[in-house]
Amino acid sequence: MTTKMAINAKDIFRNQHRLIRFIEQSIRLCSNQSLKAAQQQQQQEKSTTADFEISASVNTQYTHAPEPIKHNKDLGDLFKASQMSVRLATPQQLHTKPDNDEELGFGKLFTDHMLKIYYHKSLGGWQKPEITPLENLVMHPAAKVLHYAVELFEGMKAYRGVDGKIRIFRPDMNMARMNLAAQRSGLPTFEGKEFVKCLSRLLSIDSEWVPHTEAASLYIRPTLIGIDPTLGVASSDSALLYSILSPVGSYFKTGSGDGAVSLLADPSYTRAWPGGVGNRKMGSNYAPTINVQNEAAARGLQQVLWLYGEDHQLTEVGTMNIFMFYINDQGEQELITPPLNGLILPGITRDSILAMARQWGKFKVRESVFTMPMVSELLNQGRLLELFGTGTACVVSPINRINYMDQDLYIPTMEQEKPVHELIRDTLTDIQYGKVDHPWSMVID
Repeated sequence: MTTKMAINAKDIFRNQHRLIRFIEQSIRLCSNQSLKAAQQQQQQEKSTTADFEISASVNTQYTHAPEPIKHNKDLGDLFKASQMSVRLATPQQLHTKPDNDEELGFGKLFTDHMLKIYYHKSLGGWQKPEITPLENLVMHPAAKVLHYAVELFEGMKAYRGVDGKIRIFRPDMNMARMNLAAQRSGLPTFEGKEFVKCLSRLLSIDSEWVPHTEAASLYIRPTLIGIDPTLGVASSDSALLYSILSPVGSYFKTGSGDGAVSLLADPSYTRAWPGGVGNRKMGSNYAPTINVQNEAAARGLQQVLWLYGEDHQLTEVGTMNIFMFYINDQGEQELITPPLNGLILPGITRDSILAMARQWGKFKVRESVFTMPMVSELLNQGRLLELFGTGTACVVSPINRINYMDQDLYIPTMEQEKPVHELIRDTLTDIQYGKVDHPWSMVID
């Protein structure tokens, strides 16, 4: 074989995965045309009988954009997406894609590439972003993340719409929340819009990993860790901001045919407290919950309902925010969720539900403390209609049973003729999967 032939053969092998992806995409695009037409017809049928009209706009009275982050004066240089370098995976580095998108678990498979952005105060601040093949991280054994949990993360998803386009949901909210957690952790902040541009490039490169079904999506895990190789509890002068991608299916294995979850509510355990960081998405909030989750599983329950205070206030369900739909003392239907008082995470799904429900105007919506004695009383009086958890991973998760003070409370969430939680879930997923044009959905070019 001549040198020229060898070079040509090398080019063919280097690019063959791109040809395969192009052919797969073309085949799926043809099938998507008929799928889109069928789903449009289904949507038209739904709209004739829907209780609420899904608005293609957001009333600013009910929601607002997050405030810009204020960086520390000594932060140094900020990174820009325009500075990004890309190193694509070789054919040997490509991972096998799942055969069936609808049978995916959660967080067990990962795509071919990752995004990495280093911060070094000694080098002037943030370095240039880079996309590389998915690879292990190398760090000093004294890195602060390993000793003091100087770490935070976010949870986002990319959805393949009925039109074949890929969308992400309200990324500005995730970026604002991530920067607030960075400030609380002594980690460097960054410009959220630039990071979203970097994520968009990563998603476009690994676009064929976004599942071609509404039963699954591509989970996005932005993470920021302190990598300063020094012992001692202090701010980290070096950090790594990175993101990995994972095709995912259902978050919960409920064991029930209707998808509802059962909960352990044990007041002897507390997830968060005033003045703490229960309102920030840090890894240190989650490790202490694992043992309690195992205890719930040992009792045949799926999740933990976290209570706070002597009056047993409901705060969160596992890693989700919680909502209750009930008949209030005035005989009105009301949707209630705990307030942002520092004990709970300011969920993006939570904020979206509150905005939509207030804009619908079909029932009262309130952010207020409510307790387990209140839940028990409403249940005994037949006024408790639904309880459900919400979050990026699960969207909406109905609750059918709570084990509280060694007593099982059976919640009639799944017994309602027109459940509110189903309306909320369908509305959100219609936006996320592009059935409804909406400013909350950002299309990845």
